[in-house]
This record gives sequence, structure tokens and C-alpha cells, in this order.
Amino acid sequence: MASLRTQIGLILGIALLGNAVSHIAPLPSVRAQFEPEPDGENIPPRFPNDTPRPGITPLPPERQLEDRRFPEKDYRVTSLQPDATGALWIGSWLGLTRIDPNTGRIIARVDLPNYTIGALARDKVGRIWAGTYEGLVRVDPRSNEMTAQNFTLPSNRILSLLIDRRGYLWVGTDRGLALISPDQGLLMTTLKNLPGTSANAMTLDREGQLWVGTLQGVVQVDTSSGLVIGRVTEIPGGVVQTMTTDFDGNLWVGTPNSLLVINPKTREIERSVTPMRGRSVSSVRFAKDTSVWVGTNNGLWKLRAETGAILGQVADLPSSRILSLSPDTGNKLWVGTSEGLAWVSLTTGRVRPHFAFVRRGPSNF
Repeated sequence: MASLRTQIGLILGIALLGNAVSHIAPLPSVRAQFEPEPDGENIPPRFPNDTPRPGITPLPPERQLEDRRFPEKDYRVTSLQPDATGALWIGSWLGLTRIDPNTGRIIARVDLPNYTIGALARDKVGRIWAGTYEGLVRVDPRSNEMTAQNFTLPSNRILSLLIDRRGYLWVGTDRGLALISPDQGLLMTTLKNLPGTSANAMTLDREGQLWVGTLQGVVQVDTSSGLVIGRVTEIPGGVVQTMTTDFDGNLWVGTPNSLLVINPKTREIERSVTPMRGRSVSSVRFAKDTSVWVGTNNGLWKLRAETGAILGQVADLPSSRILSLSPDTGNKLWVGTSEGLAWVSLTTGRVRPHFAFVRRGPSNF
């Protein structure tokens, strides 16, 4: 009798289940779409944004999870470094790449622990040093092998790198300076109490002394002792974003609202370059013909160094926000922007993006 009741129960349960299943609406099918990358590789699948059913909205935590799973690529090119062989190293937020600047051909891509590169430098034996936002790495250009450097720096967020006349490596972080011997692999000294805190940019004067652009002006550091020996604090805008030294030994300093020329001997501002007043200057480099290329957050200019007169302006770049410059490299000016890499012919003035490093080319290409 119990067995009969069990069989009857099973039959009724199956009937009820079948009735319930018949009221479940089928889920719409979704097909993954693949779009080729500029270098021919595939990115993770992206799905169509179907209109949600009435009354159904994605929960914020779920949306945040999706954003983390498929983060948008950042194409900024923060540093450009020629090497002893004539190749050009591209430091970007996509990683570290070596190219032939004559043809644009990619020679090698180097895998790094962290792709947010802030600075590059080449030491006296040709090794490439890359400063990322999570520390320092060294690359052997003969094998393209990477070695992480576990130095105790003031901070692992590296903003600038410089090789001094002795061949030592100065590492600028957002919390001070460090001095490293590349050959011995030793941390020589640190300067944590740097006036202005953050070593945003560095250059050497004619005497071989180090000048550091900070959040509060310019600081002079004796390269032998690692001690601060001078300051220039009366900087319009306060923050120094870029620095270089001209052929006469003067310091050119870019700030959020000016381009200044400083005499390192007197530590006085000699002049403010008139066409750049009110502009945020982010990169400054001198060409072999003594002209100066000035990158800002809204365009790239070529100036006459003696007078500051504008010789030309470069258009059709991937972005008007200029982050890095490498003049006279492969008979070109290479330009790193917030949206990728481009080059300017020094003979014709022709501008072309490097499509392996841009999200999309200008509309006229």
C-alpha cells in the first residue's frame, strides 16, 4: 500500500513540474563578438548591451564587477628612450616596447610585472631601466630579459629617472629620491625629506649637479653627497612638470601655467617664454638645430630657443595632450600623447600615428 502511495506521489510531482516548466520563458541567446586589435590579437569577448526588461536594473556592485573584468585600455605613452643601437624604447601604460624608429617596426615587447610605466633611462653600458608605479625593473637589450629590482625606495611609485656623469642612477618617486649603483646593484642613499616631496622631473646642469622639479619649485642636489644645496621656490604655478637643460646650460622648466628659463648659477628666473604663458607645459626637449619642442596639455609647438618665437605647431596627433618627446630619432620627432604614439617627419613635416600604440587613428588617415 505504501509503495502504491509513493508511485502516485511521484506521478503527481512529475506532472506539476512539467506544468511549471511550461511557464518559464526561454532566455534570449547572446553571442560573443570579437574585434581584432591593431596588432592582430583578439581581446576578451564583449557582449551586446540589450535593453533591460522593465523594472530590472543592474545592481551597482555587479556593474563594478563587470568594469573590473573588462577594464578599458590606457594608451598613454609616458616615456621615450633611444638606446645605443639606434632603437627607440616606448614606455606606455600598455607595457615596454622596442621599435626601429626608422621604419616603426616592433623589435620586441617586454613583459613587466606592472605596465604603468612612469619613466625610462639608459645606463652607461646600455641597459634600460624602467620605473613603474610598483617599482623599478632593469632590461638587458641584448636578450630583452627583465629583472625586477627589490630596492627599498622612498616609494615604489616612480616618476622620473636619470643617469648622472658617474653612471649612477637617480630614481625620483612621489616621496623623495634614491641613488643606485647600476653596476653593483646597490642602493647608495635616499633623500626622503626632499623639499617639495615629489621628484616629478630631473636634469643635470653643466657642472654635473642634479636639479629636481618638485611640487614646490626646483631643488638643487649635490650628486656627490646627495644633499640639497639650493632651491628656486618662486615658481609661477609652484608645481614643476618637466625639465631639461639647453645648449647654454640654462634650465627650462615647465609648470601648469608657464615655461621658465632659470640660470643655475644664480638660481634666478631669467625669463618666462611668452607664447607659453597660461599653458600647462608637460614636456620640453631640444633638437639638434637648437630649436626647442614644447608639449602642453593642448598641443605641440616648435620654438626658437633664443627668443621664444613660435616656429610651428604640430596638428593631427592622436591627442593634444603631450606626455613625452624624442627629437632627432630615426630622422623623426617621436611624440607620446595621452592617446598613443605618433611621429613627425623632420624633412616634410608629415605626421603619422603608430597604429600599434593608438586606440584609433585621426579621421583623415
